[in-house]
Amino acid sequence: MKEKINLRFNVIVIMVFIAAFSRLFPHPPNFAPIGAMALFGAAYFSQRYLAFLIPIVSIWLSDLVLNNVIYTKYFSGFAWVTPGFYWTYGAFVLIGITGFALLQKVKVQNLFFASIMASLVFFIVSNFGVWASTNIYPKDFNGLLICYTAGLPFLKNTILGDWIYTAALFGSFEFAQYKIPALRIQSV
Repeated sequence: MKEKINLRFNVIVIMVFIAAFSRLFPHPPNFAPIGAMALFGAAYFSQRYLAFLIPIVSIWLSDLVLNNVIYTKYFSGFAWVTPGFYWTYGAFVLIGITGFALLQKVKVQNLFFASIMASLVFFIVSNFGVWASTNIYPKDFNGLLICYTAGLPFLKNTILGDWIYTAALFGSFEFAQYKIPALRIQSV
């Protein structure tokens, strides 16, 4: 049983890291695995703290590569984090909590609804973060509305990215469990 759990754990971790590092490939703005990774972790890590820790560490490591290799022109030195990172990571935590609530059973309709919720949570939190932590928009209700309006074109890619990455992660793992019975956890 312990070997099954270790194999399962390792496969889930590897899948999360592959998803995080897929961000290094060219993609449309906001077409990313963030929501799918948080939902995947919430659904499959048996220990809840790992559902947050593993995906957040993988996102942070991929951020290190992105910020210090691909986006170097935007930073004056080595960037451990980006400005406003706590909004993105905070959204990630809220998406994980959403996953705990909505994915107690992994079903297509639950995944579809959870991925839409993940996209909306990310949109609401990240755009609020842009409004609250930058001087781009006035610090009043109109400024907040302008910020959300400016973010609307990116919402489509967020939804598409969450759907596609959710389908890829969950579909791949479900298929792997079908082909490799050792990945399944037996109920006791």
